Amino acid sequence: MSEPRMPRVGQVKEITSLSNPIVKDIKALALKKFRDEKHAFMAEGLKLVIDALDGGWTIRTLIYSKAGIGNPAVEKTAARTVALGGLVLEVSEKVLGAITRRDNPQMVVGVFEQRLTKLPDIRLSAGDVWVALDRVRDPGNLGTIIRTADAVGAKGVILVGETTDPFSLETVRATMGSVFSVPVARATPEAFLAWKAKAGAMLVGTHLKGSVDYRTPRYQGRPVVLLMGNEQQGLPDELARACDELVRIPQAGRADSLNLSVATGIMLYEVRRAALEIGDRLA
Repeated sequence: MSEPRMPRVGQVKEITSLSNPIVKDIKALALKKFRDEKHAFMAEGLKLVIDALDGGWTIRTLIYSKAGIGNPAVEKTAARTVALGGLVLEVSEKVLGAITRRDNPQMVVGVFEQRLTKLPDIRLSAGDVWVALDRVRDPGNLGTIIRTADAVGAKGVILVGETTDPFSLETVRATMGSVFSVPVARATPEAFLAWKAKAGAMLVGTHLKGSVDYRTPRYQGRPVVLLMGNEQQGLPDELARACDELVRIPQAGRADSLNLSVATGIMLYEVRRAALEIGDRLA
């Protein structure tokens, strides 16, 4: 199968004005209201755009700066976008900076359709690990957790309650592309608890009043859902009571808590270590 050719001049729209309506619509995606209305979001960087296309995500618009002219990878990506029915824009550095809100933007930005996994569609198998986040507020935390879940081989992330937007520019940046490979689902606390009751998972929550060290529970044999609480308030009583295990991460210094993304990373790698250990024993 031949590769798509570089789009012809008529297939690429050149834009230099910040007042262009297309540019205004893309810039509006910085606001959650417009992301929700358009069911779209932005991703910066050539590698992220290529990863998204390779993963089957639907691209609506590809924007590249004049610095990308003559770059084979940019030209190939532009050709793929046209072949998939997307719009290709060649813009000035000023326009690209305004779109990304950066002084030194990357030379490629993609606008993609949002994709969320439906909670009832999640089927768990032994050894699976999912992360559930209760009311996570910080986009940097959420993006880092999605990236860490990807690195550790977790199956996905479930957002419980009112959380920050997984498709905000800040969150997508922090995922470093993992937003395109880690399934994300949304749920109310009630829907999450009803799903958990049927899913057959071991629900493990971190809690300041957790009665056991995080290295104590046996994480093997069942799918694990790791439930992490809000940055300021931790887990509410309703969710804490639903956990099969409440654990704590010991701290030897004067700090009384860990950053949410750091704590999630520690927990994920412990669950992964335990799973690998039991696998080695059975080998």
